[in-house]
Amino acid sequence: MRVALLFVVSMAGFPAQVVIDRIAVIVGKSVIKLSDIERNLRLTEFLNREPLNVSVQDRRPAAERLIDQQLIRNEIATGGYTRASDADAEGLLKRLEQDHYAGSATRLDAALERYGLTENELRREFLWQLTVLGFIRQRFQPGVDITDQQVETYYNQHLAELKREYPRENTLAALTPQIRDLLTGQEVNKEFDDWLAQARKRTQIEYRQGAFQ
Repeated sequence: MRVALLFVVSMAGFPAQVVIDRIAVIVGKSVIKLSDIERNLRLTEFLNREPLNVSVQDRRPAAERLIDQQLIRNEIATGGYTRASDADAEGLLKRLEQDHYAGSATRLDAALERYGLTENELRREFLWQLTVLGFIRQRFQPGVDITDQQVETYYNQHLAELKREYPRENTLAALTPQIRDLLTGQEVNKEFDDWLAQARKRTQIEYRQGAFQ
């Protein structure tokens, strides 16, 4: 029998405080809790530099993101894919600190605190994002083969735009590598989206409506 509620007891004070963490979605044999959804919202808004807004109406989009993540996590666990390293995640964290907080760890920590986040949570998020990108490349890119005809067709259809973007070197030969990379990325994304849609169909997904009201 499934248990609808998880109870976490905090012993920080007396009497003990009880925090109820409701299960929001069941994905196959895994669960997504309200705390997972709230953390995803906080991380998403922090990284997008949006105002903090952890509202009930925003729970469903966050839950959908977490469902996709669980499906990807299942595939990574069974497929032997290479994961990102802690060093990769640390590098991304340092770049964020440099680009948006003038290299100040203190300013970054203060911003995280405003969103109710910790540096370790952000570091784990970066580690996961990099792992997903690596999975997509390993799983879908090897099967993509962009032909010279596809490159030429794209070049002819977007010539005016390409000339504005590349005012100096805008011949077909000069732009072939960029166009091939662009078309490869588009095809990889399509293959990934198709796989994700099929993975959702194969997996039993149960929403606990009380968590979204």
